[in-house]
Amino acid sequence: MKTISFQSDILPLKNELFRMALRITQNREEAEDVVQETMIKVWNRREQWAQLESIEAFCLTICRNLALDKLRRMDNQVQSLGDDIDPTDHSHGSNPEQVTIQNERTQMVRQLISKLPERLRTCMQLRDIEGKSYRDIATILDITEQQVKVNIFRARQAVREQYLKIEKLRN
Repeated sequence: MKTISFQSDILPLKNELFRMALRITQNREEAEDVVQETMIKVWNRREQWAQLESIEAFCLTICRNLALDKLRRMDNQVQSLGDDIDPTDHSHGSNPEQVTIQNERTQMVRQLISKLPERLRTCMQLRDIEGKSYRDIATILDITEQQVKVNIFRARQAVREQYLKIEKLRN
């Protein structure tokens, strides 16, 4: 196992941890608190670092658990996926009508994803947005790789079905 450094291996994960916490809590200040608590917990467990297969998965697992705990304490449900997509970014088209249509579709998909059950939503977020491998997701969520694949399939299928229903009603 390689030697893990807090400064070079863990601190660079703070933005990724923040995005995850923000998607779960839907509150910027709470997400910042979760990241800070995560860093403290990771530091306090520094004796265990040498035995870890993935420090990133370890950090993301702690962050996810803390965010979910905070969310339960807040007694609030997640309303949207996050603010990763900038609606003022017009790089994907110069036609204002196309930009508006794309923004509406993006908002609709984000709303559909936010309505998914937590386990499906988290799997989809980690795979499709964060780009994590099935193995990493399985480690973070403490489930099998096969269950990760099933959850992602079900999440995508549910979003697709709901999207098509909405589009059909519009036409």
